[in-house]
Amino acid sequence: MAEVVLAPGREGRTLSGHVWVYDNQIQDVEGDVAPGDIVDVVTASGRHVGRGYYNPYSRIRVRLLTFEDEDVDRAFFAQRLDEALALRRRFYPTAQGVRLVFSEGDRLPGLIVDRFGDVVVVQLLTMGMDVRRKMWTELLIERLEPRAIVERSDVPSRRLEGLQLQRGVLFGSLPGPVLFEENGLVFEADVLEGQKTGFFLDQRENRQMLRPLAAGARVLEAFCYTGSFALFARAFGAERVMAIEQSHAALQQARRNEAANRLSGIEWVEANAFDELRRLDQQHERFDLIILDPPAFARTRRSVEAALRGYKEINLRAWRMLQPGGFLVTCSCSQHVAPDQFFGVVAEAADDARRVWRLIDSRTQAYDHPILPAVPETLYLKCLVAQAL
Repeated sequence: MAEVVLAPGREGRTLSGHVWVYDNQIQDVEGDVAPGDIVDVVTASGRHVGRGYYNPYSRIRVRLLTFEDEDVDRAFFAQRLDEALALRRRFYPTAQGVRLVFSEGDRLPGLIVDRFGDVVVVQLLTMGMDVRRKMWTELLIERLEPRAIVERSDVPSRRLEGLQLQRGVLFGSLPGPVLFEENGLVFEADVLEGQKTGFFLDQRENRQMLRPLAAGARVLEAFCYTGSFALFARAFGAERVMAIEQSHAALQQARRNEAANRLSGIEWVEANAFDELRRLDQQHERFDLIILDPPAFARTRRSVEAALRGYKEINLRAWRMLQPGGFLVTCSCSQHVAPDQFFGVVAEAADDARRVWRLIDSRTQAYDHPILPAVPETLYLKCLVAQAL
């Protein structure tokens, strides 16, 4: 087996448990190794650090799978998959929509697996997982017996791995969008054409948190996508719900979700959320509950400053439109924006709006998106629940 030798003084992050080994940490690669092959990682003094897969085309040259001296073979991956499935059975024994594998959070870096009813969606985001496509398809068929397996490896980050974008049906047949239930409501997951894998499962618990906030409230949701927060707010007894989304296709799906749940009265607004929030503020609209769930504003570290300006703008508008005693549920899924940065910008927006407020809760992603503390990148979703006083 080939060995990746770390440069002296560059091993600290890896020894502390992070599973990414960057090109600038490496002193030498000893032995023949092909893209996706399993390699040992050792320090300059020869100490064994761990074992993972290698990619010469990526800045992240090695993604560690284990810190032990153990075989990394089909049985190894099968065991890791079984451990991930066992965790979901514990927390979501009857859920129809669930993330079954969350990459580094399940010690399977580069692999995402979501299930919607009897349809499984897989993302192979790295070279080490891509070369094992056939194995993963077989393991998922054996464990889950799905009607179909859809691949959504069409995310731009694959290009950083030297991989082409891929999307299609790996197994079975898929006649159209998939319907599944989440906590009593029915949703449509467009697993072939929708964003990511077709639905955002990571906000599951945060949607349920609306129950004590929505009853009798005038609710505004910005960046609503297919309307999950808005629909739960209405189901929880909101008096009025306005939901803003610029994607025509997403709003059409939101309307179908509304009809499927026999709900009505939601005002779906097709508009740019920044522009619409500004317009509503200028018209002195007021709400009892405002939900901000934008897409990732910071795709890279270099875009964090611009992202913070964007978060400041939308949260400022929200603070200005909240009634006294009203609640703000504000989110960031930008991995590169740290929790303290997000909290800071929400607080700055409140100051600029001259609002006194209190923090009710600070939340993160759902339980099927576990966080590996040694890999802070696995904590990406921030969700603050605040009250204007």
